[in-house]
Amino acid sequence: MQVRIGVQNVPKELVVDTAQSADEVTDALSDALAAPNGVLVLKDRRAGRIVIPAARVGYLEISEDEQRSVGFGTQYA
Repeated sequence: MQVRIGVQNVPKELVVDTAQSADEVTDALSDALAAPNGVLVLKDRRAGRIVIPAARVGYLEISEDEQRSVGFGTQYA
């Protein structure tokens, strides 16, 4: 799953490729926003972690992994 994160006062968005479900990501954000000085932590597929202060999150865009088709025959179907 791919998560795009807009951070306040940062011109580029962060793109995280994670194995977490959409519900886990939204729960992590709501828990971070509920805590004073909360921090959003997402796990990357490459065993890394993304840590963002929850108060600075502008938006979260969650998209499912795309199934890519292989070959030329699928182009015209």
